[in-house]
Amino acid sequence: MLPSILKPQQSIKSNLVRIGPKKDGGYIIDKRIIKKTTKIVTCGLHDEWSFEKEFQFRNKKCTVLAYDHTVNNNFWLSRLKRDIISFLKLKKLTPKKILDIFKYIDYYIFFSKKNFHYEKKIVFKKKKINEITITEILKNLKNLILKIDIEGDEYKILNEIHKNQKKINLLIIEFHYISKNILKIKKFLSKSNLKIIHIHANNYGGIDKKNLPTTLELTLLNNKKFKVEKKKSSFNYPIANLDYKNHKSRDDIKLSFYD
Repeated sequence: MLPSILKPQQSIKSNLVRIGPKKDGGYIIDKRIIKKTTKIVTCGLHDEWSFEKEFQFRNKKCTVLAYDHTVNNNFWLSRLKRDIISFLKLKKLTPKKILDIFKYIDYYIFFSKKNFHYEKKIVFKKKKINEITITEILKNLKNLILKIDIEGDEYKILNEIHKNQKKINLLIIEFHYISKNILKIKKFLSKSNLKIIHIHANNYGGIDKKNLPTTLELTLLNNKKFKVEKKKSSFNYPIANLDYKNHKSRDDIKLSFYD
């Protein structure tokens, strides 16, 4: 069971909408922020920008700034080799497998116009030229979505997120190694104006020895900009017809909370 501080605030279900695919890469947001968001700042890109693409389709004035130091020429060459080998081994061709081989083209098109990808690592204290802090990124921005998936390094930047929270409409963050870091999560949430409106366990990580999911996906709304109900949610998580399994062949993880 998870502590009650992680239980979302009650939302009007019609305000919740899924952006992105019905699998890993899709996230639940509050639709009220769509037209009021000018930037998506994505920290941790890898090869998945379906969320950003669909959001931009809904709000064409919004631009995307992505930061990931691991997505470089070597990344794409390695991926291309794997995809070609996988493609040649296929007995049955599927549109997805064919498109996977041309993923770089999709990347090039999406990040060649008004959207930008920077090969920089997100850090809490800049020491190298290829590093950058959240404060630097957000310096001249406002009314944004901040999307964080940096494989455990999120705990190093929570204070910076808190300091810049007035600029954020919505925070999407993946917390890893939950049991180990639960006190850090509680501390961040207890002092923040960013309130949880949705939670989902990423079933790629599974359950740990304490029967807790190893990875949680949280959506937090700025209650200084948008009304957030004070009472806790009455929904069951995952929410039917809104949440979907990250890994299709594994069971989704049901969440429960204690006071």
